[in-house]
Amino acid sequence: MSTEAVWVRGVKGIQLHHVTDLQDAGRFLGNAAMALRAAHVRTGADHYAGVAAELKALVTRVRELEEAARSAMHELHSADPERFARCRDGHEPWPGEIEAGFIPRHTCKDECLYHDRGVLEAIMQCICGRPACQACEIDGGRPDGPSF
Repeated sequence: MSTEAVWVRGVKGIQLHHVTDLQDAGRFLGNAAMALRAAHVRTGADHYAGVAAELKALVTRVRELEEAARSAMHELHSADPERFARCRDGHEPWPGEIEAGFIPRHTCKDECLYHDRGVLEAIMQCICGRPACQACEIDGGRPDGPSF
C-alpha cells in the first residue's frame, strides 16, 4: 500500500467514488493511445503503433477495473442505501477505500438549494443551521479552497 499523497478531484456537495479516478485513467490512456496512433499515421514509424497497441490493452484492463468498482458502488446502493448516502455525503470513506487518515468532506461551503439557489422544490433539503463541519473540527479550520 502506498502512502503517497495524491490530488483528489472534488465536487461541491458529494464525495466522489474511486470509480471516477478509474474513468479519468481510462480517458487519459485512451487519449494517449489516439495521439500515438496519430503520430504513427503522420510518420509511418512502427514504434508509435506498438506503444499505442500496448496502451489500448491497458485501457481495456482499466475499463474492467472501472466496471468492477461501479458494480460495487451499485451493490452498496442497493444493499445499504443509508451507508451509500453517508459515503456520498463524505461522512465516511467508500468501501474499498483506505479508512486510516480519512477526513470527512468539508461541508462548510455547501450551499442550500432552497435559500442560496432559490430551488423552491428543495425546501425539505434545507441545510441552513446545521452543526459545524466535521472536517473543520478534525483538521482545525476551514479550507481555503472549494469544499470537497
